Amino acid sequence: MNYLKTSLQKKHPDIHLPSGVMLRFDRPLVMSIINCTPDSFYPQSRSTSSEEAAQRALKAQSEGADIVDFGAESTRPGAEEIDQTEEIKRLIPALRCFRRQSSLPVSVDTRKAAVASAALDEGADIVNDVSALHDPGMLPLCVRHKAAVVLMHNGTPVNSGDVWTFLLNAAQKAINGGIEKDKIILDPGFGFGKSTIDNLLLLHDLEMISIQDYPLLVGLSRKRFIGEICGRDIEGRLSGTIAANAFALIGGADIIRVHDTAESADLVKLLDVLRKVKLEKQNDLVS
Repeated sequence: MNYLKTSLQKKHPDIHLPSGVMLRFDRPLVMSIINCTPDSFYPQSRSTSSEEAAQRALKAQSEGADIVDFGAESTRPGAEEIDQTEEIKRLIPALRCFRRQSSLPVSVDTRKAAVASAALDEGADIVNDVSALHDPGMLPLCVRHKAAVVLMHNGTPVNSGDVWTFLLNAAQKAINGGIEKDKIILDPGFGFGKSTIDNLLLLHDLEMISIQDYPLLVGLSRKRFIGEICGRDIEGRLSGTIAANAFALIGGADIIRVHDTAESADLVKLLDVLRKVKLEKQNDLVS
């Protein structure tokens, strides 16, 4: 049996993106973080120019990224908010430069409808909104552009069930507003307003939401709770991140959002082959 070619049943339908490409969920996907910011929490991910950000995205693509996620405003705790004019100034030249050289799916990490609008006009496909469409202009904008959306929980949970209830309600609100169900991705928001124990419980309970009808994105890369558990600073959290992402993928995550593309792509490839081996062995036992 050639396990590298064995097909697994897809969990979710393909997502048709505005640029004409598709996200296929026949295996987990890698979303690479492209920071167009001077103050993101992981210093090595910061870009000092549009050209540097575009080159980072192209490098991520060569290393196995399925999606590149451009962001121009840091969402780390304590980060200074910037206005939409500054965010657009940082973001659009980098996105435009990348789009001239690649048709890879592009996500834009923003809470502001004006920023998302400028990005979608430049060829972005996905709006990754940590506020779950809080800006009243965001939902109709995504409907108009037929964009996919990532809806994230941001805040302190009472328990994992509250996070999942919030996400499912946010998804239903988006559907009621005209976003196609097949274009919605959910994110439990690891590290956003959550303690270490909150994050661990969310990770443990991931299967609770992964059995729902929406693809599940997790952003665990180099997060503080990994550092607290492993006793590592930001630069030393890669191994912990790989372990956390492996646990998330086994628990049903469909997309991992990462700083370290090559290592994460290797993780996805290995787990995908191991799943295929397991499936074939199970089929052999049944037959």
